[in-house]
Order: sequence, then C-alpha cells, then structure tokens
Amino acid sequence: MARQSSKKEAQMLKSRVSTYASQQNNSTFNYKQVSHALGVVTPQQQRQVAMILAEMAFDGDLIETAPGKYKFPNRGTIGEGIFMRRSNGKNSVVLDEDGETIFVAERNSMHALNGDRVRVNIAARRRGVEAEAEVIEIIEKKEQTFIGTLKVDRSFAILQTDSKFLATDIIIPKSKLKGGVTGDKAVVKITEWEDDSKNPKGTVIDILGKKGENNTEIHAILAEFGLPYKYPEQVERAAGTIDAGITDEVVAKREDMRDVTTFTIDPKDAKDFDDALSFKRLANGNVEIGVHIADVTHYVQPDTIIDKEAQSRATSVYLVDRVVPMLPEHLSNGICSLRPDEDKLTFSCVFEMDRNAKVVNSRICRTVTRSNRRFTYEEAQSVIETGTGDYAEEITELDRLAKILRKERYENGSVDFDRVEVRFDIDETGHPTGVYFKESKDANKLIEEFMLLANKTVAKFIGCPKGRKKPKAFVYRVHDQPDPNKLADLASLSRNFGYKIKTSGDAGDINRSINKMLVDVKGKGEENFLSTLAIRSMAKAIYTTTNIGHYGLGFDYYTHFTSPIRRYPDMMVHRLLDRYMNGGRSVNLDKLEDQCKHSSNMEQLAANAERASIKFKQVEFMNDHLGDIYDGIISGVTEWGLYVEIEENKCEGLIPIRDLADDYYDLDEKNYCLVGRRKNHRFTLGDKVRIKIARADLEKKQLDFALVDPTMMRGDEDLSGKKHPTSAKAHKNGKKAKKRTHNKSK
Repeated sequence: MARQSSKKEAQMLKSRVSTYASQQNNSTFNYKQVSHALGVVTPQQQRQVAMILAEMAFDGDLIETAPGKYKFPNRGTIGEGIFMRRSNGKNSVVLDEDGETIFVAERNSMHALNGDRVRVNIAARRRGVEAEAEVIEIIEKKEQTFIGTLKVDRSFAILQTDSKFLATDIIIPKSKLKGGVTGDKAVVKITEWEDDSKNPKGTVIDILGKKGENNTEIHAILAEFGLPYKYPEQVERAAGTIDAGITDEVVAKREDMRDVTTFTIDPKDAKDFDDALSFKRLANGNVEIGVHIADVTHYVQPDTIIDKEAQSRATSVYLVDRVVPMLPEHLSNGICSLRPDEDKLTFSCVFEMDRNAKVVNSRICRTVTRSNRRFTYEEAQSVIETGTGDYAEEITELDRLAKILRKERYENGSVDFDRVEVRFDIDETGHPTGVYFKESKDANKLIEEFMLLANKTVAKFIGCPKGRKKPKAFVYRVHDQPDPNKLADLASLSRNFGYKIKTSGDAGDINRSINKMLVDVKGKGEENFLSTLAIRSMAKAIYTTTNIGHYGLGFDYYTHFTSPIRRYPDMMVHRLLDRYMNGGRSVNLDKLEDQCKHSSNMEQLAANAERASIKFKQVEFMNDHLGDIYDGIISGVTEWGLYVEIEENKCEGLIPIRDLADDYYDLDEKNYCLVGRRKNHRFTLGDKVRIKIARADLEKKQLDFALVDPTMMRGDEDLSGKKHPTSAKAHKNGKKAKKRTHNKSK
C-alpha cells in the first residue's frame, strides 16, 4: 500500500514538473528553480525533480540547452542561427529562437564556417537520439582567416592549420602564395569550398615569418584572435602631422594648473603616461587633489583616419613581450603622454577632500598641467615605506587618504580580487629566461583608488543629473550580479576546504564573505583554485548604455574615463562629457550601444590573446626544463586527468589519466577528486604532488606532466633518474621571484 502511495506521489510530482515546464515559454530552468517554484524542499524530492527533468530531456519532451539546464521545446522545423564549426567534427548550430545548440554532421554542413549565419532544417526528434540539423542555406558568411604553416610542393601548396575551428588543410594555388615557402607561418583566407571537395581552397593574405621565431608566433596569436599585429603606415603618417599646439588661445579656454604640484606614478617600463595626480593644501585645512587625464580627444577628432583605426582596435593589447597600441606612438608616447617638465592638455576631476577622505566639493574641467616628476611604482612605494624622498609629504598624504577610501569601499561590498600574475624575463630574441610575479603594493593601490574615484564621479555626473533632468545617453562600465548556480558551486567548494560563503542576502554581505575567503585562503594550496573560481562565478564587466551599476566594485555608477590612450570607451566618455557640459543634446542611443558592444568584444579578444601569449611563454619556458622535477598543487580535476600548478613559477600542465597506471580512476565530481577503484587512492583539488616535466607542445600551447612516483606510472622506471630534490634545487635557473606593478583600473 505504501509502495502504491509512493508511486502515485512520484506521478503527481512528474505531472507538476511537466506543467511548470510547459508554462515557461522560452525561459530556461534547472532543478533548483523548479523545486523552488513547486515548494519542493527536501533533498530527496529535489533529486527526484532532477531525475524527472533528465528523463523528460531523454524522451524529447524537454531541450537540455546546457548540462542541467532545460527549456520547453517551442519551435518549427526550420530555424536560423550561428554555425559553430569544430576540428573534431562536432559541428553545431546555435539557434536564434531559443539558444539551443543542435548537432550538424559534416555531410549536412554545406561547408559553413565557424560564425556563419545559417538557415537549418531540424530533424524530428526521436526518443533517446541527439537532435540533429541540416544546413539548407548560408545566409551570411563571416569574414575570417586561418593561421597555419605552409608546405609547398611542386604544383600546389597547403596550409596546415592551427585552428580548432577547421579539421582540414587548405589548398593554395602556387600563384596565391605571396612569396611564402615551406615552413612559413601564414594568414590565409578561404576563397572556395566545393560541395564534393574535402578540402577548401584559399589565398595567402600575409606571411608572418618562419615557424618558431618569436615575432612569428606572437603575430600568429594576434592574427588567431583577429587582432591587428602591425600599424597602417597611412595612420602613422596622419598622426605625425599633429602638433601639440598648446597656444595662448588654447590655454585661455582651460583651467591653468601648471603651478600646482603634479606627478605621475607608473610601471618602470611605461612610456604612455595617461594619468597624473596633483596635490595642494587649502587654507581651510582640506586638500585639493586633481586626477588629470591625457586629453586625447583634443587631438583625435571624430571620423578621422586615426579615430577610425582607434575605434576599430578599441583597446591596446598587452602581450608578454610587447604592447600593440590603440593609438600611433607619436600620440600615445609623445604629445598625449604626460611626460615630466612638459605642458600638457588634460581632462580633469578635481576633488576637495577633508582629513577623513570625504569629498567636500568636486569639479570636472579641461585643464593645462605640467608634471613635476615621473615616479615608478617602486620609487613611490619607497617614499610610502620610508616617508622620505621627493614629494614625500604629498605621496604619504595621498596614500593615507587612498587607504581610507579603500577601507570604505570594501565595507560597502567591493570585492578584493588581488591575484598573483605570472610574468617573464625575456631575452633579446623574445625567449623567456625567468619568471617573476606581478604584485600590487600601496603605491599601485593609491593610483587605483583615485582612478576609481574619478571614474565613479564622471559616471554619476552624467547618470544622476541634478533636479528632474533625464540622464543623457552615456557609456557605463557595468558588472552584473553573479550567476546563482556558479555562486552556489563556489560556496559548496569553499565549504570542502573549511570556508563559508554566503549565497543569499544583500550584495554587500555576499561580497564581504567572498573577501574573507580570499584573505583566509592566502598562501594555501587551494588559493589559486578558489580565487580563480571566485572570479569565474562573477559576470564579465562590459560597456553599455544601460546602467545597472558595478557589482564587483559596489558602485551604483561607474564608467571608464582615466585611460583614453589605451581604451576607446574612455575617448567616447571624454567626447560625451565635453558635449553635455557645453549644453549639447543626447546622442543616438542605438549607435552608442553598438560602439559599446564592439568595445566589449574587442576587450575580450585582447584578454584572450594576452592569456594565449602567457601560455605560449609558459610552455616555451618549461621546454627548457624537460625532465626537471617540481613541487606542485592539483589545480583542476577532470575525467581526462589532473591539472597541476607548479608552486615555484605558477606554470600549469596536465597529468593525463592514461598515465595513472596503477589503477583505474573514476571522477568524483561532487568531491572534486579522482578515486582509484581497487586501491581507493585519491587525488583531490589542493593536494600537493611532485611532478616531472614530460612534454611541451609549443604548437598547441600544452604542457604534460608526469607524476613522480614509480608506483603510479607505466613501467618501473625511475622518472627522475636521480633523488627527488626540492623544486627550487631542480630548477636550474633558480630565478628569484621579482616584483612588478598592478593594473591601475578595473
């Protein structure tokens, strides 16, 4: 009788779940959301809900748009979307209507390329069979190129691609080689791909150089992400004609602050100084602090060749061994750069502050300034620590005020993401010879705090006008709330290591709990993993005209105003400020939003390229240390192996699961570990291990490690061939970790 009652309850629950799903239109949901909506609270019932959703997806009654995420099917057999090509043959289309990803076999792809907009015919669903689609039209082809290595034969050539988006080589007629020879890395565009042909045909766009050479490989990384790797000569020439032009007439229209003590604080290798601070004591006991920003838009006018190039690039790209600038060097390192003992045109936020760092008054104005001194971060840090040196009074007081601002910011819920970043010593050929770590000290944080204050002030000035005026169209830097599921995963993982993170309550409470975890985890084995997971739980900051505030900073209004030499959105902000301060009407919102989206996309591409260049240099550096032994920490656990981060230099590699030969290992996802079936040996996140550098694949930017324990490896060989030294002794270079500066704004 009890069994019948239980079965009836299960059927009723399934009916309720089905009814809920059918009412969600195009919205996605997971088992937690369904359980909450249905009032299901016990873990046993919630597991039932999860099983019901999985069964409904298997039967074709629901669409699983992502692991554990579902939606009700509600579309016809013809759809449109973006084609996603993969070199492993797992092509797919992401439908516009509901965001579902549907498999497309190569035979049904019409040779669509990654990113092409396509129309597809969606096959009728069959129980237990993966949904499948067939491309029936390529509506819009995405402009794209491929990077690879040339192999030139007697009658034709091929490009062996590095792309994860193309499984086949590209055939190139010898007349389309542009001088390329075997072994050259080249950028190639596909010109045709016949229906019955396995390989596409293409033409060489550019020769990057010999495979393996530093410039070639760095340019290949930039080209891979569609980023420019050289500056157009006509743009350089146009910039060269621009003169500083600081005439009496220009000065008369600005606030002259050349007599106020002013200085810059930047990295020791910086050449483009786009911000300076001024300091003056007032008769009432308060201080006046100016945040002065290079007035780039005075020199770069809208729709000029320089402006169009800057808008297209949207950002400077910072790679391991170089900066690819947004603006020509004549502007970025010359007339716009706030170099010492030179008159400069600036756009400024000037604050009157009392002893408690409260802003009593502020103004935004165009100014003329003159830097008295160029400080490196190291020099300014020395002044802070010793209280002596040039402008010691000004710097120590700015540091004191910045610390008050920072303390208040954290108390109000700003998240403290202050992670160690790996950097490399590079020789004259671009080869990495050592590793050091980027560290943020008080001097860095001083600059960061006043840049944040200026950015926040400008955003509030436009976004929250006085009286009943309606805010005009503007560029905001926004940061959405974290994904609830990712936050729950972070909290669950943190609990395994003994840390508590709140997942409900106001944003300030949640962020303060994250900050406490980030402080408590410092110096521990799980530090890098948990801090990385905390960052990933957050949404990405973007540029948009719709202000939702900046969650990570805890600001209601925020923008980017302080780096116009290296970010195009800052130039947009400068122009809008000037327009509105002079009584101009609001600009076209849709056009401004398009520019914001482009800038956000380019920022993400630049970040991807930077990470790829760091990974390449890590692999190149460790390639010189094949066979060396290091101590490491398990930083990732997957079904294909263990990711390990070397303690000494933060380089990360994989121990393939196939090399754990003493047992058959299963992934325990809940506890983030691999567990041996026979011996029950566990490899868990945060565990310390000793590894050997086994393989370094420069082409794929991959490192493979071997676990240094003969019982865990294939065969009985002693992998090291020597006693197990500490990693510091095994590391032949023995480079000491050096210090470097931290980014000045978020």
